[in-house]
Amino acid sequence: MPRTARYAPGGLIYHAMNRAVARLPLFRKQAHYAAFERVIEEAHQRVPLDILAYCVMPNHWHFVLRPRSGSQLTDFLRWLAHTHTMRWHAHFHTAGTGHLYQGRFKAFPLEDDEHFYTVARYVERNALRASLVERAEEWHWSSLWRRVSGDAKSRALLAPWPLPYPRAWLELVNTPQTEAELDAVRKAIRRGSPLGGEQWKKRIAKRLRLESTLRPRGRPTKSQEQ
Repeated sequence: MPRTARYAPGGLIYHAMNRAVARLPLFRKQAHYAAFERVIEEAHQRVPLDILAYCVMPNHWHFVLRPRSGSQLTDFLRWLAHTHTMRWHAHFHTAGTGHLYQGRFKAFPLEDDEHFYTVARYVERNALRASLVERAEEWHWSSLWRRVSGDAKSRALLAPWPLPYPRAWLELVNTPQTEAELDAVRKAIRRGSPLGGEQWKKRIAKRLRLESTLRPRGRPTKSQEQ
C-alpha cells in the first residue's frame, strides 16, 4: 500500500534530504550530476514549489524548499527520487536489483528567521565541509554555484529568499559553523523535529503532529513520570 503524503502545509519552509542505500555513490562523474540536475528541473516544472537552496553530494542531497500547497513537498521529492532511480537503473542496466535510496526522504520544518540562514548555510557549505572543494561556491552542483556563477536561465530555478540575502553571504558560507549550529541541524534531520525558537517549535510541532520529535528519547526518568 502506498504511503500517504507527508503533512506539510504550504507556506512553511522545510529542509529535506535523502541518501543512497548503504551510502553507495549516486554520482560518479560530472555527467551523473548533470543528469540529476535535469531531473530537478523537470520535477520543478511538474511541481513548481520554491527551491530556496540545495546541494547534491556524491551519495546524498539536501534541499531547502517552500511548498505552496499541502502535497507539493511530497509530490516534488517523490517524483524526483523515483525518476532518478528509474533513469539510474536504466543507465547502469541494473533494473530489478533493488532500491537506490534508503527510503522515504527525511524532512523538518524551520522558522523563517536566523534559523533559515543557519540551515541554508549548512546546505550550501556541504561540499566544502566534506573537503570536496576549497570554497563552497566552487561546487557546481548547488544553489550557491547557480546563484553566483549560473546564467539567467540557471538562476531562474531558485526562488527569492524569505529574508534579505546577506551581502557577506559568501564569506559566511565559507566560514565554519559552530558545533552548536551543526548539532541543532543534525538533530532536526535525525528526528524530523522543527527547528526554530522555542515557542515556534512548540506551535508548529502541535500543528504538524510532531510533538514526539521534541521529547527526549529513551525511558522517562521518575521525575518526568510524575
